Amino acid sequence: MNRHIETEPSPPASGAAIAEPVRMKVRLVVNGTPHELNLDTRTSLLDALREHLHLTGTKKGCDHGQCGACTVLVDGVRINSCLTLAVMHEGDRVTTIEGLGTPERLHPMQAAFVRHDGYQCGYCTPGQICSAIAVLDEINEGIPSHVTERLDGAPELSADELRERMTGNVCRCGAYSNIVDAISEIAGSRA
Repeated sequence: MNRHIETEPSPPASGAAIAEPVRMKVRLVVNGTPHELNLDTRTSLLDALREHLHLTGTKKGCDHGQCGACTVLVDGVRINSCLTLAVMHEGDRVTTIEGLGTPERLHPMQAAFVRHDGYQCGYCTPGQICSAIAVLDEINEGIPSHVTERLDGAPELSADELRERMTGNVCRCGAYSNIVDAISEIAGSRA
């Protein structure tokens, strides 16, 4: 049973031009170096770092803010760079994994990750390290988490406390215990 459905013809294309993206100059200080970029206002901070500044250490994982692979430090605070627009960070200081250390002179947290095998495949490691640095700063500043038992005084550095604070960073290799060991080592050296 074949049915032929009559439809009205589509209206002709209007010929209206598609609007060009809005561009804006944005100044960022990335890893201590000032940069001025002319970006489409829809460009995420992650894409500005990777595609425009060629800093590919920060990884694009889920692109939905769920895995933490894109974690960077903005003015010392960790953020998921995939969830924020670059133009929102005019004048901000951004630190990526490339700004923490060099292969010859690793940042202490990078060296601890190596010593404790907290990186395995390494894809999530840049975000994990940036988060770990921010976690220790939060603990040192006395900022409680959901598992902090007492709200008067500094949070106790425990595996549960570290795991809770690192929940925004997913490791598919399952190196979590090694990551906790690496952070604990550095926390002990800061005490």
